[in-house]
Amino acid sequence: QVQLTESGGGLVQPGGSLKLSCTTSTNPSRPNAMGWYRQAPGQRRELIASISWSDDKRYAGSVEGRFTISRGNAKNTIYLQMDNLEPWDTATYYCNILKMDVSIWLPAQDYWGQGTQVIVSS
Repeated sequence: QVQLTESGGGLVQPGGSLKLSCTTSTNPSRPNAMGWYRQAPGQRRELIASISWSDDKRYAGSVEGRFTISRGNAKNTIYLQMDNLEPWDTATYYCNILKMDVSIWLPAQDYWGQGTQVIVSS
């Protein structure tokens, strides 16, 4: 299984920004499709941003225009720049490698890291 390490969460006021990081145990010179998920208490985990092996990006409607996914110089690292955060963005954020299934991104493995918690509150 591919190991996943997320970091960068914290407490931020509404309207603030955070930048999350995710590093996998895959080859840093070979890009994989990767994505950011989030899970709020009592809610199912949802994919909010994805980046393909060719760096094509997709966003969920709830974050488009506010969040930006990017890849680092090490191809096994991705980031999520989150701007104009709102209380409903409060969740635990996870990353994972992705696979394409009939034009839909799915997690490529069942394993998940510990995630990083984001709390948006005044």
